[in-house]
Amino acid sequence: GNSAAGINTDMYKKLAEALNAAGIATLRPDKRGAGRSTTTQPEASMTIGGLINDAAAWITWLNNPANDLGKVAVIGHSEGALVGLGAALKTPVAAYVSVAGAGENIADTLTRQLHSNPNTPPALLQEADQIIAALRAGQMVQQVSPSLMVLFRPSVQPYLISWMRLDPAVMLAQLQTPALIAQGEHDLQVTVQDAHKLSAAQPKAQLRLITEM
Repeated sequence: GNSAAGINTDMYKKLAEALNAAGIATLRPDKRGAGRSTTTQPEASMTIGGLINDAAAWITWLNNPANDLGKVAVIGHSEGALVGLGAALKTPVAAYVSVAGAGENIADTLTRQLHSNPNTPPALLQEADQIIAALRAGQMVQQVSPSLMVLFRPSVQPYLISWMRLDPAVMLAQLQTPALIAQGEHDLQVTVQDAHKLSAAQPKAQLRLITEM
């Protein structure tokens, strides 16, 4: 859960330790291309479907009776909430937990986040809107301003296109597994409104809003 930018919270480690103290084992694999993952797959060939398949493969391994691990649940945070949800729809799990999972298409989330920054020049916002519209339509954009390269560099665009094809609310509505939606009330990136969208899509899921988090 630590950032390459040097923001270290150990949040996933702390969650795993708390679960372990409650008698629940955890598996925390590095996602493909991050941490100690040794994949040589180029970024341009990465898709969110690949990450979902990876997660589903881990669940399949955990579910192997030979491992004698008991029931398996999936917890996903932020983007991982969508990956975990996709995996839970592919592979049997006992429960699914979304922690600060978006309730809307990533194209809408990116648009909202970019427009919420009052310091972003209007011309840059217009370019970003055009890029997002093109990616949502499945079209690559080769010319990207340097200020937007970190978000929309051509090599990451296939991943964004695959991501924009998924709607977390629609997917959660299809899930028959017991689910929990956990959301901090002070989150600026993913908001309480996202949690309510997910809850509306799957009324059977438990909704927990955490105050002052």
